Amino acid sequence: MILMLIFVLQSVWLYISELAGKALEIDIIFKFLLFVTPRLVVLVLPLTILLASIMVFGSFAENYEFAAMKSTGISLQRAMRSLSFFIFGLAILTFLFANNVIPAAEFKFHNLRKNIAKVKPAMIIAEGQFNQIGEINIKVEKKSGDRGQYLEDVIIHQKKGNSPGNYTVIKSKSGELKSAIDSDVLQLVLFDGNYYDDLQPKAYKDRQKKPHVKSYFKKYALNIDLSNLNNVNFDDTKVSSKYTMLNASDLNYTIDSLITKSKKEFKRLKYTLYNRTTVTTLASNINPIKTEIKSDVKDIYCLFSTKKNIKIIDQALNTLNTTVNIITAEDKKEFSKTRTINKHIIALHEKFALSMACIILFFVGAPLGALIKKGGMGLPIVIAIVLFLTYHFIGIFAKNSAEDSSLNPIIASWLSTLIMLPLSIYLTSRATKDRPLLSMDGILIPIKVLLGTKRNAAKTDNTLLDKTLDSYKKLMSYSDRKLIDIIKNYRQYDMDVSYKNSAIQILEERGTTKQELKYAGNLNNDKYENALNDINSYENNAIIAFRLYIIMAISQVFGLVLNNNGFPGFGITLVIIGILATIFYLIFLFKSFESLSKFHKTLDKKTNIFALYILGVAFYFLLYFYYKKKLIEDIKQIR
Repeated sequence: MILMLIFVLQSVWLYISELAGKALEIDIIFKFLLFVTPRLVVLVLPLTILLASIMVFGSFAENYEFAAMKSTGISLQRAMRSLSFFIFGLAILTFLFANNVIPAAEFKFHNLRKNIAKVKPAMIIAEGQFNQIGEINIKVEKKSGDRGQYLEDVIIHQKKGNSPGNYTVIKSKSGELKSAIDSDVLQLVLFDGNYYDDLQPKAYKDRQKKPHVKSYFKKYALNIDLSNLNNVNFDDTKVSSKYTMLNASDLNYTIDSLITKSKKEFKRLKYTLYNRTTVTTLASNINPIKTEIKSDVKDIYCLFSTKKNIKIIDQALNTLNTTVNIITAEDKKEFSKTRTINKHIIALHEKFALSMACIILFFVGAPLGALIKKGGMGLPIVIAIVLFLTYHFIGIFAKNSAEDSSLNPIIASWLSTLIMLPLSIYLTSRATKDRPLLSMDGILIPIKVLLGTKRNAAKTDNTLLDKTLDSYKKLMSYSDRKLIDIIKNYRQYDMDVSYKNSAIQILEERGTTKQELKYAGNLNNDKYENALNDINSYENNAIIAFRLYIIMAISQVFGLVLNNNGFPGFGITLVIIGILATIFYLIFLFKSFESLSKFHKTLDKKTNIFALYILGVAFYFLLYFYYKKKLIEDIKQIR
């Protein structure tokens, strides 16, 4: 209801010029709002479903209600089941609404607007634009006075009977409306002006002289009878041919009729152009000179006299010019007909696409809410509006392209819905499997395999020091505290794993088991191991980023060189490879600096990752070698 109110207010603002100053009754204004509301359902309903589903399921996830459901064996699909049935039912009702209610409302709305436009035209003389009032078209530069009765710089175009066009032009410096605003007679008094009347004699030769009457006046009174204009029946419904006023069966019939009519017009045009060639009467109109035709004759002009040749060429040129004019005119008419047919096709398929959009947008919003875990009126509204605007603008651009047949009208009607379909499948799959919203592993893992370094998996080494060695005897002389320090930090002392294993063995002989060391946190240096993992992650992502950096630079340079030196195919291919390498370079660059930031956090150092990222985009080849050496020194500080 909130969204509908917003769109209704937007519609009132859109049509305010048609409502303001007409002294309309409340019931007429209520009818106007009632008839404009159904056409807004096409916009409001998909947005409502998307927003409501994100808010509801986001609230469930935020308050751990999904966790409670899953703990009792209720999956996400089961939680969505009842709403899914409701949405399918709503989709059916939406189609019935779009097929029956919206066309009827469009029919009433269009005719009501047409009738409102006839009410009190004396009150809608707007400044700076032409206003149609009965048989005159009036433009006023400025209005003043308590009733807007004083006019400045008045221009009037007046029709003459049933003749098309405006032949009478009146221009004055000022004017005044003498009659009351609610009067049925508009009395307009003009001052200091000129009167010009273009005469239309019956004889065509007389019209070529362009006769006219021109006069100057100090004061000129013009009375316009508005009784017929103000006597408006708001329930009058004469217009019923607009495609938005038709249901599915009517649209099918109309489309078929329009296509059949278009085919008949093509057939008629074919016979018209054929008859203009005068092929059938060519033999009777043109008589060649009776001469013996030689085999070396290269053209037909030698068969006729010079006078006849000139006549033939003139006739051919006239026929050709006329044919071109006919084809040009028919092409414009055919374009208009094709546009009308396409609009009818779009209107037909929109009825089905709207109901399908309700289903698809629900399966976009519900899993998205479960994934972002945010309910209420904040973030969900932003996400819903962004998604809906994407859906809506794709639909608008597609339909505009389809009107002139740049795009198939059927595809245009379904395009935005079809684009949202894979998104709904993806989000539902991610939410069902409890996976994060975005995962680039499917793309990044193959790149890591292709460009990453091959690292051998860490093997468990159970070797011990030889008890006869001095190093083992030295271990025996250490206290338990010193032995525990060696177990945790043997790497920092540049020892191998055999020292760690021997120290554990010595402690076991002294009565401290390996299990006790583990529970006390003395078997491993977790801080060091986490830092080591961060370094390994940094090195792996950094080497991939460095190699992508090289590929990016080489591809871009050689691509531009080849493109500018006669090899556009290879050049453009290399440029595209360079662009893709740039995209993945930026991704792996960020991932490497993210690992670097985690490592520095372990050392209680602060890292401005965004500043480092901006610096690394341009000078990564320097940072790569700098941090490769720096990290080896920094990890030795961990105890």
